[in-house]
Amino acid sequence: MESVFEIIAEPNRRAILSLLVSSEQSVGEIECQLGMPQTTVSKHLRVLREAGFVESTVDAQRRLYRLRPEPLQEVDMWLAQFRRFWSAYVDALERHLDRMDRDQSTPTKQKTRRKRRGTNRERDKGETK
Repeated sequence: MESVFEIIAEPNRRAILSLLVSSEQSVGEIECQLGMPQTTVSKHLRVLREAGFVESTVDAQRRLYRLRPEPLQEVDMWLAQFRRFWSAYVDALERHLDRMDRDQSTPTKQKTRRKRRGTNRERDKGETK
């Protein structure tokens, strides 16, 4: 049996899983949305079903597939080490962006001086008229 990583390494399977995140889908719906032949969709769904990633129910004459998130827990645990790594960088970026926002919202002394000079000139012009 393939490992979780081997199963999700295949791009078509990832595309199918992405579709199933939002709602149940039939083979025909998956086929239309991904532009894959029915036989290809069925082949990938069989692999995903056997590995426990999806389950199916019968609705009249069609079979609906839905995501089973449990097998993805192994991937989530593996990714946790990288989330910890990146969280420090994301936190630093957030602090930097907050500083930039504060700096941009506070006028600089030079900008303040220019505004005052402009105001004084306007007053001077008004007095000479």
